[in-house]
Amino acid sequence: MKTPFINKEQLDAICKEYPTPFHIYDEKGIRENARKLHQAFSWNPGFKEYFAVKATPNPTILRILKEEGCGTDCSSYTELMMSEKCGFSGSDIMFSSNETPAEEFIYAAKLGATINLDDITHIDFLKETIGAIPKRISCRYNPGGQFAIANTIMDNPGDAKYGLTRPQMTEAYKRLKELGAEEFGMHAFLASNTVTNDYYPTLAKLLFQTAVELKNETGVQISFINLSGGIGIPYTPDKEPNDILAIGEGVRKAYEEVLVPAGMGDVAIYTELGRFMLAPYGHLVTKAVHEKHTHKEYIGVDACAVNLMRPAMYGAYHHITVMGKEDAPHTETYDIVGSLCENNDKFAIDRQLPKIEKGDLLVIHDTGAHGFAMGYNYNGKLKSAELLLCEDGNTKMIRRAETPADYLATLEGFWDVEL
Repeated sequence: MKTPFINKEQLDAICKEYPTPFHIYDEKGIRENARKLHQAFSWNPGFKEYFAVKATPNPTILRILKEEGCGTDCSSYTELMMSEKCGFSGSDIMFSSNETPAEEFIYAAKLGATINLDDITHIDFLKETIGAIPKRISCRYNPGGQFAIANTIMDNPGDAKYGLTRPQMTEAYKRLKELGAEEFGMHAFLASNTVTNDYYPTLAKLLFQTAVELKNETGVQISFINLSGGIGIPYTPDKEPNDILAIGEGVRKAYEEVLVPAGMGDVAIYTELGRFMLAPYGHLVTKAVHEKHTHKEYIGVDACAVNLMRPAMYGAYHHITVMGKEDAPHTETYDIVGSLCENNDKFAIDRQLPKIEKGDLLVIHDTGAHGFAMGYNYNGKLKSAELLLCEDGNTKMIRRAETPADYLATLEGFWDVEL
């Protein structure tokens, strides 16, 4: 059973100041998790976590992670801008993008970010755009086919639009070296939201072996290997979470088995975790506002897919706690639904829960990553506020809720209303 990081008494007090729905994040949990990750990879002197900004693009969150020694992984101009404003620069920023506009490469180069190329054609595009190839550069590798662990298919890289093929990696490093690059990195992301301690070690061994081959083929200096993201969380309460200490140890064993004998024992290990870093430390808090008894039993809440898109988008499970009824028997079967004009606007379908009454507060778990970030404005709905539960127990707003004025602001010359 999942337990909220905040109790009903705290939520009742918060809701007197901030109306539902809202996202709330747990500063204490975020910091503790970041420290545990660094502990897991402390055996590697060059280790660095580059938090995936797309997962939770909030400056307060980024500053907390910066204090914990993290950099940022950016994929757009705006994410680069947010990182710069939060004090990240140079090697603290990894820029991994695809089908990248020229202005984004220019901005990344201006910040001194490490650029991670997604395609071999981007080499000449980057050179023409910024005038030269940076001394430090990275390439994203896609081995194709299917990625499997213990005969279990994890994901299908061959269908992904990202990265270079194995022959292209050799060609790319030779070309980059000719153009003046001196320090090289390698990146791959082959599976998403894995709940197994074997994913990173298996991926690491594949990348380590490839790095040794590339060094022998091209003579390039591989200075860092970026394992990217993919370490997931158990959204359902019946699964055990990943053990990051065991994962770090598994990567260390592969490192000592492959890289050290090849004279590459100084290679830095990077990660780009988003979901693992933040998801469990965020809740979407919403209130039951309606009940409906038709062909099914429905509870209508004041949040909707605008606030959390994952269940509507791909049927993702998010655990729900009815606050104040944590120990009550789950005697009812509900669809928990929002107010959008879409029948997939459901946070839960046929979910066994305690009896819910109007006014009950519901905590939707594991929304700290890819929750608020994936919000949108369909039906003219407005994005909610984001709050931080501080380590000292106080709560502060770290992003205000949108207003109708925000929604209409880009309709220049069209609306003439006072709001």
